[in-house]
Amino acid sequence: MTARIISVDPCEPGLWVEEAAALLRKGGIIAYPTETFYGLGVDGTNEAAVERIFEVKGRDSNVPVSLIIGDLSALEGLVRSVPEAGRRIADAFWPGAVTIVFEAAPDVPEKLTAGTGKIGVRLTSHPVARAIARQLGRPLTATSANRSGAGECLTAQEVFAVLGEDLDAVVDGGRTPGPPGSTIVDVTVDPPKVLREGANIDGVKSLNLTFEKKERGESER
Repeated sequence: MTARIISVDPCEPGLWVEEAAALLRKGGIIAYPTETFYGLGVDGTNEAAVERIFEVKGRDSNVPVSLIIGDLSALEGLVRSVPEAGRRIADAFWPGAVTIVFEAAPDVPEKLTAGTGKIGVRLTSHPVARAIARQLGRPLTATSANRSGAGECLTAQEVFAVLGEDLDAVVDGGRTPGPPGSTIVDVTVDPPKVLREGANIDGVKSLNLTFEKKERGESER
């Protein structure tokens, strides 16, 4: 199997996004651009498809996989509740490159949560990623398009060179901005905890929320 390249055509916005969503509905795996790097996308409700993420990346199954959504309404059914801290962060930075970790709803596949009972979600601001998530009508996985431990990819060509034989398609939406990655904030604890400092971190810290102090050497998602 060699991935097909799906070029984003602004003059025909329906065709490329329908092709990408159709592959995802069939359990396929694609790469697509985000606000930071290229990501690996499968239908987040399809456990067999999620398993392919781990196989392609060579990633341990005990590492959670976060999700991208195309509309705020898609959060319903993914999380048990939205605490005040989560609401304030979402109001300020969604759509955008901030991933918020919530308590997962009961139906969220354990493959995504890695048994933690938590799920990271981001309402993306990237027009290509958002169009795919909206067309799919389901959450889209948001892990980086690379081998586990390797560098992230900024272009469709880089993804194809590394993962082309393992994917169904690469959606070529042009070069992505690159680092930093999304900021990740866990709002299942009080006070909330910054798991990874990335894009918009200064803004997140300026919300006058009290954050749990991060221990030196602590592993990040």
